[in-house]
Amino acid sequence: MTRSTEREGDSAGVLDALGTLVTRDTGATWDTRGRSAGRATLILSSLADGAKHGYALTKDIEAFAGVRLAPGTLYEALSRLEGQGLIEALDSEDRRRPYRLTAAGAAALRAQLQAQRTVAEVGLRRLAGNWGPA
Repeated sequence: MTRSTEREGDSAGVLDALGTLVTRDTGATWDTRGRSAGRATLILSSLADGAKHGYALTKDIEAFAGVRLAPGTLYEALSRLEGQGLIEALDSEDRRRPYRLTAAGAAALRAQLQAQRTVAEVGLRRLAGNWGPA
């Protein structure tokens, strides 16, 4: 059984019953369950506006989400995302290795964020109905 994350005209992907996102265009998969899904969403969101190396990723994520990823956590997540084809490492002339979002990564991020938006909208609507407006 699959649950579509599609909105009108958008065919980024579907989430299966176990929480694995499968992108339509590339067939890339991304496990959207657990703590690593949150880190992946933060990293992919940071890379959505351009390539960054690890330190720049850490600072950007801290600035927009208020979350600090430890270096080990960050590089483990980068390795996993690269292995899934959602990001790619770029050549570098110094020791800093930049990463960029792939087309599969952009599609996966879009579908994940749309699914999160749906959950947030339902939660806010239910809170307003039972607990009054915010």
